[in-house]
Amino acid sequence: MAMNIFRLAGDMAHLIAIVILLAKMYTSRSCAGISGRSQVLFLVVFVSRYIDLFFNFISVYNSVMKVLFIASSVATVYLIFTKFRATYDRNHDIFWISVLIVPAFGLALLINQEFSFFEIIWTFSIYLEAVAIMPQLDMLSRTGSAETITAHYLFALGTYRGLYVLHYIYRYYGESYFDVIPFVAGIVQTVLYADFFYLYVTRVIQQKRNIHLPV
Repeated sequence: MAMNIFRLAGDMAHLIAIVILLAKMYTSRSCAGISGRSQVLFLVVFVSRYIDLFFNFISVYNSVMKVLFIASSVATVYLIFTKFRATYDRNHDIFWISVLIVPAFGLALLINQEFSFFEIIWTFSIYLEAVAIMPQLDMLSRTGSAETITAHYLFALGTYRGLYVLHYIYRYYGESYFDVIPFVAGIVQTVLYADFFYLYVTRVIQQKRNIHLPV
């Protein structure tokens, strides 16, 4: 995948989201408000997408990012279900992830660029990532609120996906290259974040107004 400012910014936004999430759990010693089911889906996404880590070398940057995303997902899942499992909110994290995994895999079998193992698994990871955040959003709708750190994490994650949509548009106009599968999946994922983006920005604006109110 060609490098450009949108891809680089998207990768950095993604890393920031991960750092925010891990820092939140380590500093608070809690995983309250975080959907373990979404994090399991992201782990499946990264393992599926980067299963070629030892067979397909593209660049040092590419390999390092693959290792970082897989390792951080493993660490997140470990913290939620093992180290801080006592703080995990199982009562609200009840979204059935099978209704996301099965259709994503079925779609990958039907719509792909090439009917081969690595291509189908890669395509599956693209489809699954588009909807992997749904358990987290469902959990937020059930609890009715999100901690500030969790909100920052979701905003950074949504920004990453939006920047990658711009990356594909840039490649289309700058390189005459277009891959419809990740582009459409990215659009779907960005749309899922749209309502949260609105609430996040509205809350930030309201907080700034409250800060500047005269005493």
